[in-house]
Formats: sequence, structure tokens, C-alpha cells
Amino acid sequence: MGALKPWHIAVLVVVLILLFGAKRLPDAARSLGRSLRIIKAETKSLADDDRDLAAKADAQHGREPYTPDPVIQPSSVHQPGYQAPVTDPVQRTRDN
Repeated sequence: MGALKPWHIAVLVVVLILLFGAKRLPDAARSLGRSLRIIKAETKSLADDDRDLAAKADAQHGREPYTPDPVIQPSSVHQPGYQAPVTDPVQRTRDN
């Protein structure tokens, strides 16, 4: 059930010829083909636009890896009177 047999196709072709006429069918098929090509091109361009926007969004809002200010030598940490450098996080974001 539901299988398309050759006689179904023949009946469909006869009905189409009776409804539209033999001269109009090639024009209708041609315009249908053009419409399908336009739809395909538009959907492809929409998909490309989505990829381009995603790439731009990643590039603009990408985060840089954290890099600490100065490299502290391990030998200086254990010296008496050592204080760790203090940096203001607000100033750090302004500098970048």
C-alpha cells in the first residue's frame, strides 16, 4: 500500500496534460526549476551568513588567556620582608 506504480504516474501525466495543456507544461516545469534554484541559493547564503556571524562574534568577544603580571622568582618569596605585589583588578581591565 502506498507504493507508486507506473500506471499511477501515467494517470498523473494525463491529468496534468488535460489541465494545463501540452504547451504550458514545459514553461511550468522551467519556472518550477528556477524557483527551486533560487530557494537553494538563498538557503545556502543564509547558512553562510550564520557561519560568518558566528565567526565574527567569536573574534570580537574572544577572551585572552590570563597572564600574571611579573614572574615572581621562587627564591625571593622565601626572603624575610617579602610582600606580594598588589594589583587593582579594575586598573588591569582598563589597561587591556
